[in-house]
Amino acid sequence: MSGSIAALFQRLTQGVYVVGVAHGEARNAFTAAWVMQVSFDPLLLALSINPRHSSYGLLKEGRAFSINVLKKSQLDLAGYYGQPASADKKLTLTEWTTDRIGLPLLREALAWFECQVVGEHPAGDHLLVLGKVINGKLLDSQAEPMSYRQTGAMDGASALFPDVFDDS
Repeated sequence: MSGSIAALFQRLTQGVYVVGVAHGEARNAFTAAWVMQVSFDPLLLALSINPRHSSYGLLKEGRAFSINVLKKSQLDLAGYYGQPASADKKLTLTEWTTDRIGLPLLREALAWFECQVVGEHPAGDHLLVLGKVINGKLLDSQAEPMSYRQTGAMDGASALFPDVFDDS
């Protein structure tokens, strides 16, 4: 095989999103690329999150999350929300609104979805969280969504891939 495993996996088509979480008065947001639709009936989205991530506690307690779809031109937001920070501190950079249950919704996003957690499933070093879509809005129908490949090595994920495939 030529090239690295990281380069191979960067060819998978996926978007870049800012996920909002809340519990009580605490709110946070973080960049994620592992989001996908998994069902039409009911409408379900899946989010992959490391259970050691600082926002996982808010997600688990609040039992809900928002998915804010980033525009191709919002690489700076992807980088900013990909950095560690304590709850509520990250949300000061951009304009947010909240939904009826307090989830952060990015006003400048291409679109957003609000989801109620309906289940969690172990997925290696991450958890796959299923969310039933309870609301959503297309904010900019002319914009193109950002792709994960556009972020390059911004998230440092290439260091997490093995050098070779596991044969066992």
